[in-house]
Amino acid sequence: MKAIVKTEPAPGAILCEVAAPEIRRSDEVRIRPILTSICGTDYHVYTWDAWSAGRVRPPRIMGHEFVGEVMEVGSDIRHLRVGDLVSGESHRVCGVCMQCRTGQGHVCANTLILGVDTEGCFAEQVVVPAASLWKNPPGMPLKLACIQDPLGNAVHAVLSGDVAGRSVLVLGCGPIGAMSVAVARACGAATIIGTDTRDYRLDLARKLGADVTVNVTREDAEAVVERVVPGGVDVALEMSGAPSAIRSAFRATRRGGRVALMGIPSQTVELDVAEELVMKGLDVHCIVGRRLYQTWATMSALLASGRLNVAPVITHELPWSEFAAGMNLMGQGECGKVILHMQS
Repeated sequence: MKAIVKTEPAPGAILCEVAAPEIRRSDEVRIRPILTSICGTDYHVYTWDAWSAGRVRPPRIMGHEFVGEVMEVGSDIRHLRVGDLVSGESHRVCGVCMQCRTGQGHVCANTLILGVDTEGCFAEQVVVPAASLWKNPPGMPLKLACIQDPLGNAVHAVLSGDVAGRSVLVLGCGPIGAMSVAVARACGAATIIGTDTRDYRLDLARKLGADVTVNVTREDAEAVVERVVPGGVDVALEMSGAPSAIRSAFRATRRGGRVALMGIPSQTVELDVAEELVMKGLDVHCIVGRRLYQTWATMSALLASGRLNVAPVITHELPWSEFAAGMNLMGQGECGKVILHMQS
């Protein structure tokens, strides 16, 4: 079969022939991906940054966001059948550690990530544990089904505390940040402010429900927040990982407010913990993936209700043979979610 493979510890990847996967365990399922989408993690692996060099062991089939058709099920599987349309949870957890057994499987220390630690979905076929699959309801648009894994990050971040009637600041309006805007709007946020360094992404944030947007290369985000919401926002969602944005998240949040951190900084970040966190009495939530499977259930209900519309975040669709062009769009910041059509 064909697959997009990180063949060596260097930038790039190639579309090449590899052996088709086989079910080896009774709890596994073989899937034919129909649509996949490019994640920031895929871009890190593609460009071979320091994180990827320390984690990924080539050769590795890339990709972890998909919707696909069930082709074969292991002998222990009863809830899935051939022909079912499923989406994938990219985090494969052990199921037996203390975290997994107490409802915190999303922070399992033994987590394996599809396309990073195990063979991924940028391929004509992929085999995954049944526990890592979410059966989609009839009629769900395939494009939305494809991006549920990253949407779950946004749902987890936004709903890590109260948001209805609250003012919300989203720092970093890349795809997940933009989806966080849409989730906050769907869940009743009163005022939503989005920040980024690129006008393209700020335009996307406005389409998804932002009331005010700030290009931080031209305006002071904290000054805009103070003008729009005197005293600071109720909730700040830091989605970029930029050290300056992380510091702004704490400074722009009102006393007693909530800060959710999801962006991963590339360097150590210096903070005034005493004055900007402790003395302000902030609630700080660190967001890792999606709560398994509480977030998936919440996300599914929001999409089914019609209140949550994230379709505008899908800005580009390409044949999967043109994956390199999608990676370039990611690097330029001139896209939302890039979907790959997996037809041969």
